[in-house]
Amino acid sequence: MAETPSGFAGGVRAALPVLLGYLAIGFAFGVLARTAGLSVAEIGLMSLLVYAGSAQFIGVGMLATGASAPAIISTTFLVNLRHLLMSTALVPSLRRNGVGRNALLAYGITDETFAVNAALLQGRPADPRFVAGLHVTAQSSWVAASLVGALLGQMLQNAPALGLDFALPAMFVGLLVPQLNGPERRPRLAAALAAAGVSTGAALLSPGNNWGIIVATLTAATLGAVWRCARPASAG
Repeated sequence: MAETPSGFAGGVRAALPVLLGYLAIGFAFGVLARTAGLSVAEIGLMSLLVYAGSAQFIGVGMLATGASAPAIISTTFLVNLRHLLMSTALVPSLRRNGVGRNALLAYGITDETFAVNAALLQGRPADPRFVAGLHVTAQSSWVAASLVGALLGQMLQNAPALGLDFALPAMFVGLLVPQLNGPERRPRLAAALAAAGVSTGAALLSPGNNWGIIVATLTAATLGAVWRCARPASAG
């Protein structure tokens, strides 16, 4: 088994793939938010305080259409329910920390930082300095990229032509593929295929809604848990 990562610098290094993806996605968000009428300060504060890429994109889109505050809050709340599952999955690695420290570390959990934490820690006790380095680096890049996008947003005449919207799925592919190798590749591949099938089916049945993300996450997590629990019995 690989050595458990440690140290703030180790977290910074582990965040590099996330950082590269966030630079493009954060820039795209800044451009979109600026064209929707938000100020540079509002965009920076949104990335600092909300720090949830999908929720920020959805929120800005709803603001642009004149949606009410309750509608925006309820929609983004549902989209971000998956964070309950991600934080629960990291409990084995973070349980030794105090409540206050875990509250600070939990603020930095996103889809991407969760993927890195889960892959490198694998349920082993985490060095809080490593987790902090990963989270601080990731969010700093997100805030910086959002501000750059906001500042340059009005200068771009055709932002969609840059293809920045592909940065998010490309980053997830880059995080996923290395996890499909190794001794546990079969359950991971099964979980990935299950999640892909459920989310694709949900998107086809109900375009534009995000409930499929939650269902796909629950399906993949359940499948992985059942596979892991059944493995000792089959091995015996």
